[in-house]
Amino acid sequence: MATINELQLAKELIKFPTVTPIDAGIMKFLEKKLKTLGFKTKVLEFKEKDSKPVKNIYAKLGNKGPNFCYAGHLDVVPAGNLKDWTVNPFKPSVKKGYLIGRGANDMKSSIAAFVSAVSNFVANKRDFNGSISLLITGDEEGVAINGTKKVVEYLKKKKEKIDFCLVGEPTNPNKLGEMIKIGRRGSMTGRLSIIGIQGHVAYPNRANNPSTALVQILKELKEIKFDNGTKDFQPTNLEITKINIDNSADNVIPGLANAKFNIRFNNKHSSSSIKKKINKIIKKISNKNKSKYKIDYSVSGEAFLTKPNNTTYMIQNIIKKITKIKPKLSTTGGTSDARFIRKIAPCLEFGLVGKTMHKVDEAVSLSDLKKLTLIYLITLKNYFKWKLA
Repeated sequence: MATINELQLAKELIKFPTVTPIDAGIMKFLEKKLKTLGFKTKVLEFKEKDSKPVKNIYAKLGNKGPNFCYAGHLDVVPAGNLKDWTVNPFKPSVKKGYLIGRGANDMKSSIAAFVSAVSNFVANKRDFNGSISLLITGDEEGVAINGTKKVVEYLKKKKEKIDFCLVGEPTNPNKLGEMIKIGRRGSMTGRLSIIGIQGHVAYPNRANNPSTALVQILKELKEIKFDNGTKDFQPTNLEITKINIDNSADNVIPGLANAKFNIRFNNKHSSSSIKKKINKIIKKISNKNKSKYKIDYSVSGEAFLTKPNNTTYMIQNIIKKITKIKPKLSTTGGTSDARFIRKIAPCLEFGLVGKTMHKVDEAVSLSDLKKLTLIYLITLKNYFKWKLA
């Protein structure tokens, strides 16, 4: 059986302009590749109300346990101003030891590395005691409602068991081998509106300026000391991301003031416990100012921590052997699809260096890509060997 080259596959994947939620034929292309390796595939399309449909794929090689799963996403963020790029973002180019293109870093090259690793694994060990699966989505960079979340629900319904999942996100800050993610902080956005009474600036007694209450609320929210962090997590932080008072006149007291904030919270809290704390402050200050208010929240994920197990330490040792760096087990950074997968399986995240993700001239080192493929290959070999021991 012919093996798949990771660089060639990465180039082919980058050519598809898969800006969320556009598929552009990429799932069909990947499905065809996986079928040549013996995978049974299922393309899953989901569409929530008021959203565009998204294609995902779940592919599996083998029908015995244990099931080792790799998860990733083929959607990418927009390229931005094309004039700022030195290459066409969807015509991958190799320059000075780097593959450049949108998705090269986040995270088409990682998917290519795993598929290449699987092709090498099955070429030498066609009959292995277990299963290898891939959970690939087209909705990670967007609102993430038609992607991994829905696939996980589908797998639960089908009673499909995953024994361990490796999520291939770019986890390393500067060098390959620096960091494995074993958890993530939760993320919640609040949208606050303070409703006052519009009026003339010269007659404040006839109006109720909502900006007064809004400023006081935001000040108090920023002063909350949620915690000092934990052994595994950095402290919880609240950041104000938008303040909007739609008023073009200098002599008018506005009737409405809006703000948006985001909280990244560790596992000392839940989204509901933080809501209670924030709502208490909003209610207190709004009542004091005789203002009405409206607050809406959206939770993209709760904080979680996957307790390291033998597979975690096995992968950590492989990374150290290949990169000469012992990776730190970390929970830093934003959210990822691991927040959905951890509900059905223990998981960790390890991929490329994330320095250029979402940037102009997004790139991956060819050397890192080769090393990552080797890390994934040895992980597969050791995982199934270890499980048999």
